[in-house]
Amino acid sequence: MSIPDFQTVMLPLLELAADGEVRPLAEYRQALGEHFGLTEEEREELLPSGTQPVFSNRVAWASVYLQRAGLLARPKRGFYEITEEGKAVVQAKPSKINLKFLQQYPAFNEFHQAKAKEQQTDASESETPEETLEAAYQQLRDALAIEIIDQVKSCSPQFFERLVVELLVNMGYGGTMRDAGMAVGKGGDEGIDGIIKEDRLGLDLIYLQAKRWEGVVGRPEIQKFVGALHGKHARKGVFITTSSFTQNAIDYVAGIDPKVVLIDGKRLANFMIDFDVGVTTREEYVVKRLDGDYFTEE
Repeated sequence: MSIPDFQTVMLPLLELAADGEVRPLAEYRQALGEHFGLTEEEREELLPSGTQPVFSNRVAWASVYLQRAGLLARPKRGFYEITEEGKAVVQAKPSKINLKFLQQYPAFNEFHQAKAKEQQTDASESETPEETLEAAYQQLRDALAIEIIDQVKSCSPQFFERLVVELLVNMGYGGTMRDAGMAVGKGGDEGIDGIIKEDRLGLDLIYLQAKRWEGVVGRPEIQKFVGALHGKHARKGVFITTSSFTQNAIDYVAGIDPKVVLIDGKRLANFMIDFDVGVTTREEYVVKRLDGDYFTEE
């Protein structure tokens, strides 16, 4: 048979996990290959980019979507197990699991940013190839951003501190990694987590607050940080969190002195993607257009 699409893989994958065992994705992939009766050639068929087998890619995406819906859990990297919600789905014996089925779970909708039902048409009928490519790129980027924040939240405070240092240095702040590393984490008082140079010469300083939060950060926390800045006679501060800020907190920093920049989890993840912190490039696609000047005859 032909290689199944990733949505067709979802239900058999969840059923394989129904016994509650923690398994590596490779084990699921092997069992699914046997379930679908794939030949060795079909299992090894590569994506057009040549970087990964098609079937492996589809199994991986099926596991990601099931995890984001809360039907699978990933206790450690590359290993999956079924959740109580996943067991309930298997017991209900659905005829299939696809993206539409998963939209009943709020966590999945946040991840997938699903469109309204009436907008769910074949993209090829309404979009240009460039629009389809851009939409796919943005979906991959959004998924990566959520995965980054999940990973950051699971790391130690010390690791998060080093991550912030590397990000700011990659963005052009802090001078060298050695200078920045010595500065951040040395504040440690009055609401200041660290101090970093604004430029290599250290003509100005930026004071930092970096917190791995689960709840929304409100105005009181920002006011404490601003009070600490005043105590240092500081003019600039950056408050970084893995969660988000209330609108009241955002409005508050808009009209105060010193200048305070708020970086929430989504913005942090996008900065990490843009400045290559904690991510690697898997594949690049170059879109070219006709050079009309080349064909001009004088």
